[in-house]
Amino acid sequence: MSDSSGDKKDKKNKGGPMFPFGGPNWPDMKPFGGWKFLLIYIAILFVGISLFNYVFLNRMNPTIDYSEFKSRISSGEIKRVEMTESYFTGYTSVSRQQTPRSNFMRTSYIPTQERVYRTVSLYDQDFLKLLDEKNVAYGAVSREGNAILNFIFSWVLPIAFFVFVWRFLLRRLGNMGSNVLSVGQNRAVIVAEGDIITRFHDVAGVDEAKEELVEVVDFLKSPQKYKEIGGKIPKGVLLVGPPGTGKTLLARAVAGEAGVSFFRMSGADFVEMFVGVGAARVRDLFKQARNKAPCIIFIDELDAIGKSRINNIAGGNDEREQTLNQLLVEMDGFDGTSGLIILAATNRPDVLDPALLRPGRFDRQVLVDRPDLKGREAILRIHSKPVRLDPAVNLETVARVTSGFSGADLANIVNEAALLAVRAGRKMVTQRDFDEAIEKTVAGLQKKTRVLKPEERRLTAYHEAGHAIIAAFTPNADPVQKISIIPRGFALGYTLQLPLEDRFTVTQSDLLGKIDILLGGRIAEEMISGEYSTGAANDLTKATDIARKMITDYGMSDRFRHVALTSRGVSMTGQERQEPSFQREYAESTQQYIDEEVARIIDTEYAKAKKCLEEQRGVLDNVSSALLEKETLDEREFKTLLGKG
Repeated sequence: MSDSSGDKKDKKNKGGPMFPFGGPNWPDMKPFGGWKFLLIYIAILFVGISLFNYVFLNRMNPTIDYSEFKSRISSGEIKRVEMTESYFTGYTSVSRQQTPRSNFMRTSYIPTQERVYRTVSLYDQDFLKLLDEKNVAYGAVSREGNAILNFIFSWVLPIAFFVFVWRFLLRRLGNMGSNVLSVGQNRAVIVAEGDIITRFHDVAGVDEAKEELVEVVDFLKSPQKYKEIGGKIPKGVLLVGPPGTGKTLLARAVAGEAGVSFFRMSGADFVEMFVGVGAARVRDLFKQARNKAPCIIFIDELDAIGKSRINNIAGGNDEREQTLNQLLVEMDGFDGTSGLIILAATNRPDVLDPALLRPGRFDRQVLVDRPDLKGREAILRIHSKPVRLDPAVNLETVARVTSGFSGADLANIVNEAALLAVRAGRKMVTQRDFDEAIEKTVAGLQKKTRVLKPEERRLTAYHEAGHAIIAAFTPNADPVQKISIIPRGFALGYTLQLPLEDRFTVTQSDLLGKIDILLGGRIAEEMISGEYSTGAANDLTKATDIARKMITDYGMSDRFRHVALTSRGVSMTGQERQEPSFQREYAESTQQYIDEEVARIIDTEYAKAKKCLEEQRGVLDNVSSALLEKETLDEREFKTLLGKG
């Protein structure tokens, strides 16, 4: 991607050793206001040095009246006079003497106190007679050497110092892109027309979202047919979806298909430590965009500046609110037929200010969700184009076992598979590399150097076997793909379940089945050792969380059936809201009921799962023994041990 604002260099400003404000290594002048500010800086520098020389140097040797100068000679105070064309300078001693001072074995000299008087030279025939009468030593002094030194110290060195300071500021502040002289300029990355190579065929898995954006592209290409019928294209399009689903990529594809200029800026780039900077940057951004219309403004992470003002605890006049207010004004201030369209992306639409989402601003909201089975396969094919794949690789199988993965997750899996193939010394990526990449993404990095004690290893084998057996005998549970007692990430072992199809709703029995599977490891540990271990801590946390949500969020309790006790809920992106709750949304007696009901659900499911494992004790022992022997069991081997192979 090219940046038209920064890639082109000023060929006229070649610079050289005689001109310190140029050259290829000289920082960009744009952050400091360009050459206009440089001229102002030089003028201020010249005036400042002049005032310094006039005030400071004159105070070092102030002039006195000529009559007073003569009277000090008459009184005998002035012993020596130096004469130049401009000044007479009188000294209170005949010569610069030093007084010795003994200090043990060393002798140092300190200068005697001497006062200096200076007056403007006048033509006076009696002046020399006065000097002779008072025995004053006098003589003419040439100031050529001193004049050069005075010029160097008065002008050359101060100018060199200020040039050094100027270059230092440019390098330290200019390269940072933020300073007090350019805080009002926007930081948008401007991509010129035709420089974006991304097209809609480069985006897969979000076909419905692409269809919604086709109208935007068509309007930018041929706006006349919309104007003839009186239609107006939406001023703003808000792309909503979980992280990694391709919102930014879609915005680039729209700009690439339309062939117009593209302004890209993050919501965090508007906010600065100085008050009013964000609003100034919004104004500057829209001013530039209007000059380049038709064009697209893309604001990534809109929630950084667009959070709701209703529950603002910090106050009603902070910097973020001023920036948001200016954005609302600018979006109302341009005509829908001007060819200026705003695209924005966020994964937290629930926290946006309602004024942003009303018609006339972000008229259209496009959901960019996680891809389905066909979408995942299409995404895998796009990302695997530059990768050398083994002919036996089945991307449909990879797509089937990656349910719930986003586009970014799938791209990472393809890259991880390629890296694993290189690490193994293969020239092509095999199906085994994809399986390992998926396992690495889901379960974590394999810890080959971690050695477990025999008792810990045996306990881990029974723990994972308990998970797998309960999953095998639970209706509608995701099938077990792999069981392993090789440590990965923070876990000593893992049971990998991957869904074979996309599921969008979960029933109460499915949730209870998940609790059973999570409790299976703790139950197996109790059956084999008669006590509990800390290995099931994460399982218990997940099981308790599911049981609590069944009561508070899903209305699956006897007393509060069909009632949501919390407003946390799930956002339109499918993710649970994580806003902090500063007060309980229900009575204390209700909280006690929730705690008791959670404990009851866990106890009931624990007893049910324990009964299942007791009935399958032989299978539990066989699976555990196989794990201790092989360390890893795949789906086929596990089904054989269950008698279903």
